[in-house]
Amino acid sequence: MDNERLRQVPSVDAVLAAMREVSSDIPHPAALEAARRAVAELRESVVAGEAAPALEAVAQRAQELADRGRQPSLRRVINASGVILQTNLGRAPLSARAVAAMQEVALGYSNLEYDLEVGVRGSRHDHVRELLHKATGAEDGLVVNNNAAALFMVLQVFARGLEVVVSRGQAVEIGGGFRIPDVLRQSGAKLVEVGTTNRTYARDYAEVCSLETAAILRVHASNFKIVGFATEPSTGELAEVARAANVLLIDDLGSGCLVDTTRYGLVREPTVQESIAKGADLALFSGDKLLGGPQCGVIAGKAELVEELRQHPLARALRVDKLTIAALNATLASYVDGREAEEIPVWRMVGTDLEQIRVRAEAWVEAVGGRGRVVEATSMVGGGSLPGEGVRTWCAAIEVTDADRLAHLLRANDPPIAGRVQDGRLLMDPRTVEPGDDPIVAEGLVHGLSKLGEKAEN
Repeated sequence: MDNERLRQVPSVDAVLAAMREVSSDIPHPAALEAARRAVAELRESVVAGEAAPALEAVAQRAQELADRGRQPSLRRVINASGVILQTNLGRAPLSARAVAAMQEVALGYSNLEYDLEVGVRGSRHDHVRELLHKATGAEDGLVVNNNAAALFMVLQVFARGLEVVVSRGQAVEIGGGFRIPDVLRQSGAKLVEVGTTNRTYARDYAEVCSLETAAILRVHASNFKIVGFATEPSTGELAEVARAANVLLIDDLGSGCLVDTTRYGLVREPTVQESIAKGADLALFSGDKLLGGPQCGVIAGKAELVEELRQHPLARALRVDKLTIAALNATLASYVDGREAEEIPVWRMVGTDLEQIRVRAEAWVEAVGGRGRVVEATSMVGGGSLPGEGVRTWCAAIEVTDADRLAHLLRANDPPIAGRVQDGRLLMDPRTVEPGDDPIVAEGLVHGLSKLGEKAEN
């Protein structure tokens, strides 16, 4: 019986010929590979007892496989999940100003390492110094490829072979296996833990500082939260202890916030400006979290310390490219110009009017008719920033028999659309979707419901 079924499976050559009748622009090796995969899939389904489809259907499947193979693996995704800094989706979307700056230097040559005034070699590090100073108040700044690299570099340069004092409540795993004790060990520094998990005082740091101590390291709780009976000293208090002990105060801020988050209805997040003003020798933060720029790690602080880092071999190993510099400078310029609320997508999304979001969610619901309704929900900040914090939103709740299957179909859309399944429904949050993409989301929902056999009821 299996042999009889398998005779119904068309040959690879037949599928290839049928593909050529429809489209001839696929390179032969790619078309051949797709035809082989389609035939292999069909053989498996036939052996499992399914009927063999017509040749045209097999050729169409091969065409789909070929088209998929020609697409880049890294693609644009429409984020309707409601998580603003979605780490798996690339965290902060860049501003139009940042994208334009990247395009400007990408399309031709640039003065990346060229001093235009005197006509000799310059330094790529010089491009970020002035804007970092204006945006944060720091004397100087250096940019590396991410914040983990920034912390590793600072520890290796200033604390190798020496002690670094950290609160027990901050010796944590931040994400992706990134553990503060491991970073210290790999950098050559020696961890000295003080206080308890929930309560650490300035005196705890002062009591252990010695001639073998290089620095006090403060790690901000950017993606974890200790609640209840908890105490930790302020940056100003730690700065006083550090000065008295003649050691450095390194403030790992994580999220890189430059604005007053309470203006947006969020819990207060320490800013880089506050850290510098209150006495941190070096403040470290990410570029692609609350800063809203490209992935990078920023080290801002005392000029002599930053210059020592700049001269270290790790500065070359961890340096960023011209596109990152261009995007970061454009992002920082938005803050310096006081235009972050309008220009930086992260803050524009957080600050979007609730009524506007409801109207957009209603439009999606209208597109799918009786298959959905508008519900109140919460958009989360995400991305290892402001743990547990979110803002009110309205979502289109799509009610189907298989919400996970619908979510899968939306991810297969072109472009892919990411929602979130909650309580058996697919929630689509307009807050994290650019308004210009609303029609794509509506069409994707209608198409997905059609494939499920649950057509919109208009």
